[in-house]
Amino acid sequence: MAMWIQAQQLQGEALHQMQALYGQHFPIEVRHYLAQWIESQLWDSLELDNPAEEAKAKRLLESLVSELQKKAQLQGGEDGFLLKIKLGHYATDSSRTSTYDRCPLELVRCIKHILQSEQRLVQEATNASDGGQAMDSLSQRHQQINQAFEELRVSTQDTESELRKLQHSQEYFIIQYQENLRIQAQLSSLSSLPPAERSQRETSLQSKRATVEAWLTREATTLQKHRLDLSEQHQKTLSVLRKQQTLILDEELIQWKRRQQLAGNGGPHEGGLDVLQSWCEKLADLIWQNRQQIRRCEHLTQQLPLPGPMEELLSKLNADITDIISALVTSTFIIEKQPPQVLKTQIKFAATVRLLVGGKLNVHMNPPQVKAVIVSEQQAKALLKNESTHSESSGEILNNNCVMEYHQATGTLSAHFRNMSLKRIKRSDRRGAESVTEEKFTVLFESQFSVGGNELVFHVKTLSLPVVVIVHGSQDNNATATVLWDNAFAEPGRVPFVVPDKVLWPQLCDALDMKYKAEMHSGRGLSEDNLVFLAQKAFSSGSNNPEDYRSMTISWAQFNRESLPGRNFTFWQWFDGVVELMKKHLKPHWNDGAILGFVNKQQAQDLLLSKPNGTFLLRFSDSEIGGITIAWVAENPNKRLVWNLLPYTTKDFSIRSLADRISDLNHLLFLYPDRPKDEVFAKYYTPPLSKAVDGYVKPQIKQVVPEFATQNPEPSGAASTFMDQTSSPSFSHPSSCVYPSMTDTMLDPDGDFDLEDTMDVARHVEELLRRPMANQWSSHPKSPPPLKRPPAI
Repeated sequence: MAMWIQAQQLQGEALHQMQALYGQHFPIEVRHYLAQWIESQLWDSLELDNPAEEAKAKRLLESLVSELQKKAQLQGGEDGFLLKIKLGHYATDSSRTSTYDRCPLELVRCIKHILQSEQRLVQEATNASDGGQAMDSLSQRHQQINQAFEELRVSTQDTESELRKLQHSQEYFIIQYQENLRIQAQLSSLSSLPPAERSQRETSLQSKRATVEAWLTREATTLQKHRLDLSEQHQKTLSVLRKQQTLILDEELIQWKRRQQLAGNGGPHEGGLDVLQSWCEKLADLIWQNRQQIRRCEHLTQQLPLPGPMEELLSKLNADITDIISALVTSTFIIEKQPPQVLKTQIKFAATVRLLVGGKLNVHMNPPQVKAVIVSEQQAKALLKNESTHSESSGEILNNNCVMEYHQATGTLSAHFRNMSLKRIKRSDRRGAESVTEEKFTVLFESQFSVGGNELVFHVKTLSLPVVVIVHGSQDNNATATVLWDNAFAEPGRVPFVVPDKVLWPQLCDALDMKYKAEMHSGRGLSEDNLVFLAQKAFSSGSNNPEDYRSMTISWAQFNRESLPGRNFTFWQWFDGVVELMKKHLKPHWNDGAILGFVNKQQAQDLLLSKPNGTFLLRFSDSEIGGITIAWVAENPNKRLVWNLLPYTTKDFSIRSLADRISDLNHLLFLYPDRPKDEVFAKYYTPPLSKAVDGYVKPQIKQVVPEFATQNPEPSGAASTFMDQTSSPSFSHPSSCVYPSMTDTMLDPDGDFDLEDTMDVARHVEELLRRPMANQWSSHPKSPPPLKRPPAI
């Protein structure tokens, strides 16, 4: 409701734009009287390209009709009678409901477009009247574009007016010319008259002919000047049109494509396409009007040839305006929704292409078909250099043909590829150390259509962002690195798909921070200390000063080709492992500020030794991809030490969450620097298990660190099954623990561990839970018999 209240306050052009959103497809009265209901629905939760969402869209359509009928019934009195009739008609209008009944997602598309457009108009109006503050660069640029459109509109109206005057003048000239021919014919017919009468008539006709010929001579000069003046006006208009088109296509559209590319790295979602379409449609409309005017000028010139350079001038104007509209049409054939940049064979994927000027040029009257093929980097280069007009393929895409559809509610002409699948790929010979996950392809979309009654035929093509093709999930990590580097550092207008081999470290920091924040869905990204830690890892440096890294460059090889010193993985593989772990299991804790993460062993020790016993922190493992360890300070018989637990990975957290593991370890008291652990993690603890049902006691998984278990022993009588990092000395009977005792290498007071063979906890827990415990235990649930010790791993 709030958005509609604001929308009603719009003035001038913004109000006209808002009103233009509505029509027979969605009446403005429906928006007004159902404003609260419309704005309370979760329209953005529905995926327009997913046929499975049609059931939800159908329910929304039914709810909308029901709300309309209720609203109609509530209207009363003399003033409400007509409104009651009108709302009832909207609810039962077969022409409208049948359209949405066939495709209920069209209703969602329509309302989403309306709400987004209203929000944009309100925001622009708010920015324009924001306390008289100076307009930002974006608003200034948009104002410049709108002013140029106003100038073009006025100049096009002027040339239209001048053209009509020229046409009227020329028509009158032709009439007078025909009068002159009639006089000449009369003079020729005087020879049959008597001499006296002939002399009198001839004198009169000669005088009349002289007057008409003098007028024709003067008017011919005037007409020629009028034509030349009109051509100059068209030249000026075309110059402004070309400048405006360059601003929109070479700056605004390129920036939109750049934002779309950065969105692949987690940048803000690329908005503003509807604004771009409105500009491109205005361009198309103005270009077409001027083209029609120039053609009418050509027709007038052919109808009445006069001496002078008009034919050459008009021919050049016609060629120029055709080039302008060709550039507009071919440049506005874009990919609205990119195919996935890491593309796995045999997996279904989707994409959407859109022609921004399709509706304005009535292309949908004969809907064109779009074809998608996958091409290599070399083939893409040849296509852009016009060295190849034949679209050779480097693979086979199933379901790669789609007809463009016109959506009247949004005025968009687009083709939605919903079920494409890459059946096979043909790879090229790789160079040097390049791997298959560094080889780039692109999906080429192409179509052909005509406008103006086949007057102009366009063959349009557009290339997707670079795509890395994989055949196995294990390649995803390295393929993502290639995509991230390309998206972050590609230059506009580059030769496909050239990227720098080295970049400044701060540039890479921006890309990593963007990726990290996007995966965490939070504004909390990488701090300067985090980035210093990453720089130390990338450059094997010990400096803590961020200034030392600002001028340093990092190469692609350092990023994801060469392993880190003493490790068997690259910098990116380590970082991506952290991102995956956080995204799947630890996102809430990162957003709560509970995880320091990017801290090395020495830093952890320095931080903890000054804190009370039981203070702990969470840091990412240096030795394992996607691992996180708990470091804590505790009293040793001889001195205080900082201990590090064997790193947890995704597999561990799929068994028991981080919060529950921290709850299990009673010797962990305070999260660094001094927050009680329950204050931070209690809201994430798993609720206690329910009581026994039908005589069965449900086992409980817990973890124990034996060296510290006796510090805060479990309450007596607890019926639990323990999942140990190591066995617990708190159980005196050797058969009272699930797993055998293990050596103290599980705990390292100095830091991380490099263990090749660790206990497969998940498998042992599964074995434990599969045992027929009812046959082994006594009838008393609190007195389980000793469990047999499983074989050591």
